[in-house]
Amino acid sequence: MRALFTSLFAFILSGFLGGVVAQQLAVATGATEEYIVVFMATALVAILVTAFFFVAQFRSDPVRAADRTMWRLLAIFGLALVVLAGWTFAEPAANGSTARDLSIIAGLILPGAATILVQWLFVRWRLKRAAIKFGRDGANA
Repeated sequence: MRALFTSLFAFILSGFLGGVVAQQLAVATGATEEYIVVFMATALVAILVTAFFFVAQFRSDPVRAADRTMWRLLAIFGLALVVLAGWTFAEPAANGSTARDLSIIAGLILPGAATILVQWLFVRWRLKRAAIKFGRDGANA
């Protein structure tokens, strides 16, 4: 039950922060309707990341599993950033669309990275509190 509540609160916190990051990027870049995709992707990323961290809590070493999950998810997002940016610059720029495309790419990647980090911080904090053991070598008193 602890893992379920941890995941629920992490989902709420990370979804909120991911939405705030997407909102600030939209305001800073003067975005229009195309940013709807960014907000939908932010919600989808929050759901998927929550599922990955929920599973990581049931591993034999949950703190290490949460760390590995975070690094793997950040690597996937970093690779996605490189691929999307490369694809944007590979196309011929028609009437200055590259700057608008890069704001969408940043809107797809940065809220997701913020979501991953908040999930990891919250799950890791809760796992460390649960890992406190009593007695010698974790034996119960």
